Amino acid sequence: MIVLTWFWDILKGLLNSIAKVFAFTLILVGVLVVVGLFMGDGLSRNMVLELDLRKEMDDKSSASLFDIGQGKLSIMDVVLGLDAASRDGRVKGVYLRVGSGDLSVPKAQELRDALTRFKQGGKFVIAHAQSFYSGGLGDYGVAAASDQIWMQPVGTFFSSGASSSTMFFKGLFDKIEAVPQFVQRSEYKNAANVFTETDFTPAHREATTRVLQSWYDSSVSAAATDRKLDRNVLISVLEAAPVQVEEVQAKGLITNIGYDDDAREAARKQANNATVTRFDRYVQATRGRWSGGGAPTIAFIHAAGAIVEGTSDNPLSSGGNSVTGDDYAKAIKDAAADRNVRAILLRVDSPGGSAIASDQILDALMKARAAGKPIVVSMGSVAASGGYYIALGGDRIIAQPGTLTGSIGVLWGKVAVGGSLEMAGVETREIGIGKEALFLSGVEPWTPEQLTKVNAQADVVYADFTRKVAEGRKLALATVQTIARGRVWTGADAKERGLVDELGGFWTAVDDAKELAGIAPETRVAFKNYPTQRGFLATLSRLAGESQASLSALQTLNALLQAAPVRSVVEGLAAMPQGRAELTAIGLPPQ
Repeated sequence: MIVLTWFWDILKGLLNSIAKVFAFTLILVGVLVVVGLFMGDGLSRNMVLELDLRKEMDDKSSASLFDIGQGKLSIMDVVLGLDAASRDGRVKGVYLRVGSGDLSVPKAQELRDALTRFKQGGKFVIAHAQSFYSGGLGDYGVAAASDQIWMQPVGTFFSSGASSSTMFFKGLFDKIEAVPQFVQRSEYKNAANVFTETDFTPAHREATTRVLQSWYDSSVSAAATDRKLDRNVLISVLEAAPVQVEEVQAKGLITNIGYDDDAREAARKQANNATVTRFDRYVQATRGRWSGGGAPTIAFIHAAGAIVEGTSDNPLSSGGNSVTGDDYAKAIKDAAADRNVRAILLRVDSPGGSAIASDQILDALMKARAAGKPIVVSMGSVAASGGYYIALGGDRIIAQPGTLTGSIGVLWGKVAVGGSLEMAGVETREIGIGKEALFLSGVEPWTPEQLTKVNAQADVVYADFTRKVAEGRKLALATVQTIARGRVWTGADAKERGLVDELGGFWTAVDDAKELAGIAPETRVAFKNYPTQRGFLATLSRLAGESQASLSALQTLNALLQAAPVRSVVEGLAAMPQGRAELTAIGLPPQ
């Protein structure tokens, strides 16, 4: 008993110490916020923002504790940051670093639109690339929107077109005696082909080729327009790639040859020797200050990632990589119930996921519309399968020309690895009480009778999906059945078939939301984010938005969190598995 009392005293002391550390941290950050309010954001009165697009970017920030102060930007961070900078008299222009980000075409289109809008505010953009390393057209597509494009001497222009590489694993599965079993609705629902085929099926090849062609066409047209080039001249350079920098300049694809510091200095001089400020620092320091206080409110719901059932219980992240059915359905209901919200803008960047969770979210959207809230959907890089399913709740759907859209279909299956385990000397024995207790077993393949049940369920979900598309898009069911079949379209092709209403980016969707809500086009709006962050992370995020001083405090806190013992514990908690096998409507388009 004495030992237990001694142990309990030690445990209480440890817990009290941890609580005191967190309390002290919050007090410290609070003090720095107050100080920061008097000091301002610490930014120069004359700035050029340096924006580096050479790293992979997601549509939505993950808001992980480990991202605080690390300079990791999302597509929407850039879009909203450029909008704030376009109205900030201290910001004269943007110095852009590009060339090795391997940006996808739809992401590049969203960034191009944001830069074009920024320039309309009387600002300039100067881009520099050491080389255009990627063979894709995304990196150059963004750079083409700049006033000047610099390349480093002896640099190489590799941009040449649009391509996709797919690995097929059926041969490997045959060798290790794994049994892939998938049902798909229909022949274009090709995500599982990598497990069941050794090559492209005719439908898979047709759909992929069309997506790549559409990407190529829209990218070439936009770049030629931005650079005021004859389309055939641009294509001639692409088809000659890799091309040396001198020829690229001679053809008019770039304007200057020089090193990164030369281009940076040119930007500084154009802004009367301005200070160069990192874009991520500007976003952190000004977050929330340009939101339009007192302006009409639009609810912003950012559905990015796989769609899953349930709720996010991870306090260490805002759920930037998943769309949880319970959380997002509640967020939509909350936005609909908020009298100050004039419209809902749903941003979708998702390849799909759970059919059940997708239906839950769509139901909430339809009820919000019935309650009188206009809903506009802005599609990011991909709104396929379940991602497109939830988009059906919008009064209007806006997509970029390259957005991967549709994949109206169903995919369900498993890979039975019992034979593989036996080859490795592992014997697995399963016991189930109930005829179908082992239906979802990953050891034994489905029997013919079980496959019949799987197919019947897939038929039910597919019929429901196509019916809702027909109703939501006001199309004949026969028309939907023709353009569905699991096929992925680009936004440009989807618009021609009635699956989207308009081509454009985030700000096009904002303009449409204003129109439907009866807000004058020139009126600035305030965005209210749903779902709202909760707990410790929410507190830190709100404090970080107040001042540069509080940001510095959070950066210090983040340095402590990087310590190996702390990080191993936190990452272990964040990596706790969740979810279960379920019927899905996932489509994996070409990357």
